[in-house]
Amino acid sequence: MRTARNQTGHVRVEGDELVDGDVPAAVVCAHCGEADCPGGCHDQMKSGVVAMVPWERPGAPALARLWATARATTFDSERFFESLPDGPILPALKFAVASELIAATAMASIPVAAVAFVAPAWVGHVLLNDGVLVARLLSAAIPGLASLLVAAHAVHGWALDFGARRSGVRRATRRALRFGLYAAGWDLVIGPLGAAIVTAKEGWRASLPIAGLGIGLPGRSAAAFLRGCYHLEGEDAAPAMRASWVAAGLATAVGAIAVLGAIAALLLA
Repeated sequence: MRTARNQTGHVRVEGDELVDGDVPAAVVCAHCGEADCPGGCHDQMKSGVVAMVPWERPGAPALARLWATARATTFDSERFFESLPDGPILPALKFAVASELIAATAMASIPVAAVAFVAPAWVGHVLLNDGVLVARLLSAAIPGLASLLVAAHAVHGWALDFGARRSGVRRATRRALRFGLYAAGWDLVIGPLGAAIVTAKEGWRASLPIAGLGIGLPGRSAAAFLRGCYHLEGEDAAPAMRASWVAAGLATAVGAIAVLGAIAALLLA
């Protein structure tokens, strides 16, 4: 890794390398996150070792930080979520919204492109005669689907904290919400769009595992987060895992009904 020293003697790391680097920025108190902690601190609301999320690192282009974070949540999910630090909600929310908007747009665009390739004349006829309706449907469906996925991820994280407290640990709601929101990176990577980006950046061999990455990914990630944030494993983590699945399922069902209702209202208008 290239470094350069400024006049005060501090080490400066290049922006692009901050995105791709795996080395934590500093080692601090494993409980409170402070470099000068005298010891004996037990505040679980802090991060421990500073393993800075690429999305929250300044300097590099936003899309580079977005992809680096999404890739880490998927390809290196257990290490990422076990060391996920506490911090503000807003950056994690922005990451989730951006990821899901891109993922939802890809979900809508890829089938349309496939149909257009097979039956271009029919697609042209639909766009010519019902183009306004199609635009209205897409303008409702894409943000609606993105909002649904963001909400489901956030509820998943909140429920992990709710269930973990049943095992007698201290609450870490903000950190759990950050887990849920950063988990939105899965939806950006797993799929044709993610495979295309990985192939373009790393070669086709690197994209081969994507098809199987989603199997068990939420469970592995949640278990790693519970281990890193609450020190819960095995049977102790079971209440939190059950609560997260139930809450995420309910949030997804309610959100799907709302999105379908909005689309139906547009069709009937």
